[in-house]
Amino acid sequence: MNAHHDLSRWEQSHDYGTGNARAEAGTRWVLWITLVTMIVEITAGWWFNSMAVLADGWHMSSHALAIGLSVFAYSAARKYADDPRFAFGTWKIEVLGGYTSALFLLAVAGLMVLGAFDRLLEPQPIRYGEAMAVAILGLLVNLGCAAILHRAGGHDHHHDHGHGHSHDHDHQHADLNLKAAYIHVITDALTSVLAIAALAGGWFYGWDWLDPACALVGAVLVALWAKNLLRDTGRVLLDREMDHPVVEEIREVIGELPPGTQITDFHVWRVGNGAYACAISLLTHDPTLTPLAVRQALAIHEEIVHVTVEIHRCDECPA
Repeated sequence: MNAHHDLSRWEQSHDYGTGNARAEAGTRWVLWITLVTMIVEITAGWWFNSMAVLADGWHMSSHALAIGLSVFAYSAARKYADDPRFAFGTWKIEVLGGYTSALFLLAVAGLMVLGAFDRLLEPQPIRYGEAMAVAILGLLVNLGCAAILHRAGGHDHHHDHGHGHSHDHDHQHADLNLKAAYIHVITDALTSVLAIAALAGGWFYGWDWLDPACALVGAVLVALWAKNLLRDTGRVLLDREMDHPVVEEIREVIGELPPGTQITDFHVWRVGNGAYACAISLLTHDPTLTPLAVRQALAIHEEIVHVTVEIHRCDECPA
């Protein structure tokens, strides 16, 4: 005997987890600020002949492109939120935007390395005072942008489902598109700090080599952040969620069903910002167990928004 039931909260909110207006608005503000500062820094770096400031400016140009991509991802996810062709909504458009931003970060790190080695091989005189002023301006702008994005993402840190979730859940429910924009801004701030340190060392101690050396250090750190962002977004795009804590929580619920009920097939994947779908097949000797009863048992975990249950009856199964 086979019983199948598809139970979903999607009927009430098909676009569950799609980007919020505050995050999108904050990202748009950061985009415009980044574009203006990028033009100033590239011009000043070329004029004052500072590798650190010029690298910071070009680094910021790539961030402008990546942050623009984040804005586009929010807009596209919102535009197609009600499109029935997207079986589980459009949230993964935002995740794809974050993944692409991470690739931009890797490209930026590579360009920083090339530029630094070029300057190490062919040192150029630097107008330290002017370059220092521009680097400080860049740092202040980046810190301001980081504050805007942090405030825009404040909603991601207040999940409370009322059933003993760990802080790991909150961390893994982060808006990955917003996180990508935030990492771009933070790496740009880091580059500004390194530029200031390099210029100070060259200005006061004559360490001209410090300018490209700091660019190399920044490139390594940017690459590491890019790797982490690729990991976080890639696992969502590839549906690698079977090691997530919610999987064990579902198993615990199933373990509390009538004795002799066994899981024969089980899949969990993420379909929204902090939202998961579950498809599960059960083998049971209990003739009263229904898909609705399984769904009601799983309802205590409200991040599980879509549940497909298949039940196979077996009167000969051991109790």
